Amino acid sequence: MASTTTQALPVREASPSRLWPEGKGPLPANPLPSDHTLPFWRTELHELDTHRSTPELPETCDILIIGSGYSGASTAWHLVESYGDEPLPKIVMVEAREACSGATARNGGHVKPIVYFAYGRQERIYGHEVANQIAEFQLSHVLAVKDLVEKENIDCDFHLTRAVDVFTDQAYADKITAIFNTMKSRGASVLRQVEYVGPKDAEQISGVKGAKCAFTFPAAHLWPYKLVMHLLSRVVSKGVNLQTRTPVTSVSETPDEDGAWAVTTSRGIIKAKKVVFATNAYTAYIAPQYSDRIVPCRGICSRIICPGPDRAPHLPNSYSLRAGPANSDYFVSRADGSIIVGGAKPYVAEKKENWYNVVDDGKIVEPARQYFDGYMQRNFRGWEKTGAHTDRVWSGVQGYTTDLASHVGQVPGKKGQYIIAGFNGHGMPEILLTSKAIASMVKDDKTYEENGLPMVFKTTQGRLDDARNHIALG
Repeated sequence: MASTTTQALPVREASPSRLWPEGKGPLPANPLPSDHTLPFWRTELHELDTHRSTPELPETCDILIIGSGYSGASTAWHLVESYGDEPLPKIVMVEAREACSGATARNGGHVKPIVYFAYGRQERIYGHEVANQIAEFQLSHVLAVKDLVEKENIDCDFHLTRAVDVFTDQAYADKITAIFNTMKSRGASVLRQVEYVGPKDAEQISGVKGAKCAFTFPAAHLWPYKLVMHLLSRVVSKGVNLQTRTPVTSVSETPDEDGAWAVTTSRGIIKAKKVVFATNAYTAYIAPQYSDRIVPCRGICSRIICPGPDRAPHLPNSYSLRAGPANSDYFVSRADGSIIVGGAKPYVAEKKENWYNVVDDGKIVEPARQYFDGYMQRNFRGWEKTGAHTDRVWSGVQGYTTDLASHVGQVPGKKGQYIIAGFNGHGMPEILLTSKAIASMVKDDKTYEENGLPMVFKTTQGRLDDARNHIALG
């Protein structure tokens, strides 16, 4: 198994001015857009959307969670669950905008493990065992999320299904098939859940025009905003203090004499004994050691509807359509007949400034609007006369890491600070169990190693000093 700790890695110089890579200049003082595109998931707002548990921001707390998306909400939920009938410590959650208004509410609603697709690049960086471990960890989330939804009786349109990855370019299909065969030859355990469909049956099985091959494996889809807002409502009812529209602007470099961190917000300072950064793409703005290591990358998503008289063929599976390394889309077919499609990568990738180091989810790449029109008719058999058309298009900012592994655990050199961020566009199949581990570190001071997470996710100074950048739009 390869290990980044045994190699001589290029080390970046200290960056006191907090520069982005490639000399793009200092971080803006306020990265939050004043307006943002409206995702479908936020068309039915929860009563806690702009909630403040107390009129004033508390001056102190035991645990401060920064961010109210999936990471922050599930961390809070696991914390509350772990205390059971014990008295709950003073927990405060601050959110820069509305509750669950960032990437979680702007994604494709897809609980889709990577399984085989990222194996090639992860194996090159970390070795076979780690690549397989990451895939197994993501795969375990499909049933973990199902269990959570059923335990909590969450009304979030959860559906268990299979993902169908379809390759329409022959050279690309051949490349990924070769990687798949390499995984089999090395005994990758995760492949027990993956079915390969060859060129003879790929188009018939998938329904995608020109399919060269396909891979299917377990997945799920849901309404992410409703999932998170249910968790938030549970923890708020138990005593967690939620403060929306309260952006954090800085965290003190050192704790005070009582061991508390001073966290400055737009509404005053709150001192916290422990701080959890559930801030994903925006982490570097308040934890500058992660600048250049967790990079905000903008993605595009849409909703397609089919209101015409000709009934569209039912699609029981979720999909990814892959026409090339930088040309892929993903989507889920909802029970209401609509399709949530994300990607439009040929347009997004045309210019790096369209997506890399972009924190504004108030804009989209304009040609993407037209890209989604006629999408189902172009790609799926039987959809030609359905009248399916684009209902809305939105953008979202994801946190990508330069070594393609999430940053989880105690912030290096900052006792009492923890991070759960940088999910590389795959937070839905990583966050639930990762946040359970963070909760145990915060509550019981358990080490990272005691929680059974993939070791590659552990945030370390060595990772922060590693100057390599593997981010690519693919």
